[in-house]
Amino acid sequence: MSRNPLRKDKTCLNCNHVVEKRFCPNCGQENTDTRKTFYHLFVHFFEDLTHYENSFWKTIKNLILKPASLTKEYLSGKRLSYLAPIRLYIFISFVTFFIVTVFPNDKDELVDLNQSSTVQITDKNEKKIDSIISKKAIKMSDRLKAKEESQKKNKLSNAEQNEGFLYFGYKNIKELDSLQRYGPADEKLDEFEYGIVKKTLEVKAKYNQKEMLEKFVEGILHNLPKALFFYMPLFALVLWLFHGKKRWYYFDHGIFTLHYFSFLLLSSLLIFFFNKLMNCFVDNSLTNFIHGFGKGIAYIWMFYYFFPAHHRFYGESRAISFVKSVAMFCINTVLMFALILIFIIYTFINLH
Repeated sequence: MSRNPLRKDKTCLNCNHVVEKRFCPNCGQENTDTRKTFYHLFVHFFEDLTHYENSFWKTIKNLILKPASLTKEYLSGKRLSYLAPIRLYIFISFVTFFIVTVFPNDKDELVDLNQSSTVQITDKNEKKIDSIISKKAIKMSDRLKAKEESQKKNKLSNAEQNEGFLYFGYKNIKELDSLQRYGPADEKLDEFEYGIVKKTLEVKAKYNQKEMLEKFVEGILHNLPKALFFYMPLFALVLWLFHGKKRWYYFDHGIFTLHYFSFLLLSSLLIFFFNKLMNCFVDNSLTNFIHGFGKGIAYIWMFYYFFPAHHRFYGESRAISFVKSVAMFCINTVLMFALILIFIIYTFINLH
């Protein structure tokens, strides 16, 4: 319940009905002061998004440990005890991609700034003195030096580094345009082919293979939320095709899909945190075993999760459910690869 003070005026701001207590008996709106500080706005947003006080952790627990239980509870009418499916997916999706984007990528960046080391430096008179500097500063300096040395050793031009990579028989755009304008008719490209080759030459002239790969990965990660959002209706459609149309509505499959994709995103986020946590420890046989074992269990559960979820929700025999699950897994794999390919092409076209 909100802790905001009640308004002295007993007239509901929404419907002008007389409000004797906290909530309007006509429309249900809370009769509290609408002018709030930023803190109250933030708390209200978080509570409204997650119902933190009574349902957030219950929803997360059931989502991870009890496949299909949230979907069955929601469709049976028990909806106030858990987060709504669409709200749950939006919340987990936002948190996952936000944290993955802003979190440090390098293990060295996790070094505490307060950690320090004593080193000897030279003053103006070339006298050696002790100085305390942070370990992070040392590691950052070492990385910068290593980067400079690497750049000095690798002065090959982009054209030399990309030789043989995405090669269509043209060294540069000037040669392509020259052949298109003055070359034999049978060697000229049509408009579609010309556009692809020209774009490829533009990208190769600007980036080497490693930089192109980094740009692709960056573009895919940036567009992954969009890809998942567009793919969910296709996933629900595959479920609809494999199950009775009289018993199950497309809406039912949509709720199952939202919960399943929320589980995948949340599992990915937990694995990401686990990797970052394990990177804080010194590498040895014990930590490596814990790291590998933990990730292995997590990935196995992510893969296996769909099978019990599908069986429990749709109530079919284990054999039939397993056969359908395998078939849907194969279909969705093909569809997902096709969608990823589309986004890769989209990323390539939009490289600048």
